[in-house]
Amino acid sequence: MRYEVCDCNFNFVNVGSAGDVLEDNPVGKLQVYVYELPSKYNKKILQKDSRCLNHMFAAEIFMHRFLLSSPVRTRNPEEADWFYTPVYTTCDLTPTGLPLPFKSPRMMRSAIQLISSNWPYWNRTEGADHFFVVPHDFGACFHYQEEKAIERGILPLLRRATLVQTFGQRNHVCLKEGSITIPPYAPPQKMQAHLIPPETPRSIFVYFRGLFYDVNNDPEGGYYARGARASVWENFKNNPLFDISTDHPTTYYEDMQRSIFCLCPLGWAPWSPRLVEAVVFGCIPVIIADDIVLPFADAIPWEDIGVFLAEKDVPNLDTILTSIEPEVVLRKQRLLANPSMKQAMLFPQPAQPRDAFHQILNGLARKLPHDKNVHLKPGEKILDWSVGPVGDLKPW
Repeated sequence: MRYEVCDCNFNFVNVGSAGDVLEDNPVGKLQVYVYELPSKYNKKILQKDSRCLNHMFAAEIFMHRFLLSSPVRTRNPEEADWFYTPVYTTCDLTPTGLPLPFKSPRMMRSAIQLISSNWPYWNRTEGADHFFVVPHDFGACFHYQEEKAIERGILPLLRRATLVQTFGQRNHVCLKEGSITIPPYAPPQKMQAHLIPPETPRSIFVYFRGLFYDVNNDPEGGYYARGARASVWENFKNNPLFDISTDHPTTYYEDMQRSIFCLCPLGWAPWSPRLVEAVVFGCIPVIIADDIVLPFADAIPWEDIGVFLAEKDVPNLDTILTSIEPEVVLRKQRLLANPSMKQAMLFPQPAQPRDAFHQILNGLARKLPHDKNVHLKPGEKILDWSVGPVGDLKPW
């Protein structure tokens, strides 16, 4: 089957009611109070390791910076609809740049202890009008291995708060109802520097670069990516339609712009920056992650721009993709060409209209007004500060 490159109009905006929500302007719809915490919770941590600005968990840092100068910020907490606590829980990196989550629960508990002692607002609702950015692999479960994340569960003190997190999977203990699922951080300037002419033919049918096995953490195989990535490799490593490899070439971004389909399989967690890269570069994302909850799903029409494949159907991936009609492919490419789609996936510096920062604010605004029952009665307590793993209860 022959596919033509989409000669897409990058001013295309008619993406239906779901896409129209991307155009919403949150200014005037909510006010956010930013707690001023001691720098040991944020700025000093970043000073120790500037790599935190560039890894895929960096949304917590850039959201803080954005809110400090945002028109939705109020310096009068009595006027606030939402309260934000800037804690950089992912900025503790290994030499290879992976975040260590082991100190994060104690750090978060310490910050909540501070705001509950120094301000009255947490105690009024026990966090029901507070939001936290928790971009770890499994959000506020604070572990990078799913089995242990499930065992830990969400940090008990965050049970009433709204969590803004990259992790999203239906019917999972690490995704509480009412959470806002966001894209992982991908460096906008770096991607911008690798743009190629939009008329460049998309000569690669299926593209993927990344691990298929994690021999260090999953030596027996089958646990990493629930075997889905291994299945991709075993079934299609010799298929001429598939350009897949563990190599990460310098032309990675350019190659995505030359590709029709980009695989976005789960790894240890269901999400990865590939989803952002695919959308930004107009490559149709092939999402292989059962029950995934995608970023800003109430605003981005994922069913229209992507292809969803059940993990068990990976062996049939070639048949499924080649059976998609060219008109359907072109329609998805045109929708992906909408600048609002791309902008919603990015955390640019400085912020721009319709970007991920604004989509987060839109998500918070749509939760207003708060239910009357978020305010506790005098003397009422719901959260138990003594609950949790013993290690989490130690001072930070």
